[in-house]
Amino acid sequence: MSAEKDITLEEKRVYAAGSGRTEAFVACGVGLARVAVSDALVGEFGLAWRGDARDVAAGDGRLALAGDGDVHLATGGVGEAPTFEPTGFGPATAVGVGDDGIVAAGGGRVARLDGEGWTTLCELEGVRAIDGDLLAAESGVHRLDGIHVGLESARDVSSAGLPLAATDGGLYYLGNGWMEAHEGAFLTVGSDGERAHAATDDGLYERGDAPDDWAAVDLPVEGRVVDVAHAETTYAVTGDGTLLAYDPAEGAWRDRPLGLADARAIAVVRS
Repeated sequence: MSAEKDITLEEKRVYAAGSGRTEAFVACGVGLARVAVSDALVGEFGLAWRGDARDVAAGDGRLALAGDGDVHLATGGVGEAPTFEPTGFGPATAVGVGDDGIVAAGGGRVARLDGEGWTTLCELEGVRAIDGDLLAAESGVHRLDGIHVGLESARDVSSAGLPLAATDGGLYYLGNGWMEAHEGAFLTVGSDGERAHAATDDGLYERGDAPDDWAAVDLPVEGRVVDVAHAETTYAVTGDGTLLAYDPAEGAWRDRPLGLADARAIAVVRS
């Protein structure tokens, strides 16, 4: 039986952290790291998957990994370390987990995984990130069907609440069209609908009370932030593999080196 036919999201192809446990997963050049976290505390960590992990996404009890060989889904039960099963997509550069399932991009196509396998949504080169119903690509921001909806050279997108886009030309929010929130070359952006953070080569920014109110935050490390995730608190990872967690009680960030070079993405799973 092919990998595509073997994957059914309604069955056992899901993964959740142990009861009362939160885990962060960091995609990097040597694999996918699994890190135990609790609010701003960072605990034990280790590699859960070995290979070239290009992206990772989580949501609704699902964890998906985009690798140089295939898209993999995490399996396992409460309290178990995840195992990863290939889906038959092929090499992928980006993956997203949304209400309508898992979407991946690579090799010039964007597809969604369902009970019958992968269904192509559009043909699009240079996709860099997927979030909800939006794609960030070299050509700008697109919908999942490939229709261009604005901007150029998009690096990342966030669809929760007010849509946001990180581009080489600035940080934008969707209002009456795409409106500039902050100038500069932005690498990543993330939001849970309330909190929002974005990063350039030089620093991490946090959104205030208005869509165009962004201020730099004080970090304990100088590494370049490559991705942000929101759970009980805010987590970020730098390109040299340092995990950052915001401590609201102290109003400061804690850092924990993971010893993983070429970090690219972070996703958080909560039980």
